[in-house]
Amino acid sequence: MGPYHALMVHFPVAFWTAGSVILIVRAISDGPLARAFDRVLVPFLLLGVVSGLIAYVLGLMVWPPDTLQTTPLGRNHMMAATWSMFYWASVLVLRWWVGERVWDGAVNRLIMLGLGALGTGLLTITGTLGGHLHGAPTFLSDVLRQVGWEVYATFYFPTWVLALLAVVIVAMPVLAGISRRAGQRPA
Repeated sequence: MGPYHALMVHFPVAFWTAGSVILIVRAISDGPLARAFDRVLVPFLLLGVVSGLIAYVLGLMVWPPDTLQTTPLGRNHMMAATWSMFYWASVLVLRWWVGERVWDGAVNRLIMLGLGALGTGLLTITGTLGGHLHGAPTFLSDVLRQVGWEVYATFYFPTWVLALLAVVIVAMPVLAGISRRAGQRPA
């Protein structure tokens, strides 16, 4: 299963990287090319989530969770992969529910720009950790060490960060639903 997982992970990486680029381009531009990119954002994110789920399941067949969780590097990779899956699924739901209204106003554009940057970071960290597990470490590991993350030690976050993540996870779909309903009301 190892080769299949290694092959399959490139699909969500490609779709989510393209999604990040689209989020960034659309956040800074309202031109026809940016609008054309935005029309393929939801399908790209959907294909990324579906292929990411397949890659995730294949990864669990390569390294059973019990085995993977016995090492800090394995735990970190599994944690980052899980975060990436849920993060990109949340961005998909947000963009799908709210529609083009996510681009209304400077604040919304800034939020979408931040979501694109955060998604790129999560994806990069997940891939870096997977590369270590595969035996192909990268220079990014040194960058992570400089910001205080050692890839061979379990990543820990303060409880307040976990609480903040829980609030954001709940708030994104709620705000999307409120915004969608507000946009459907007759004027």
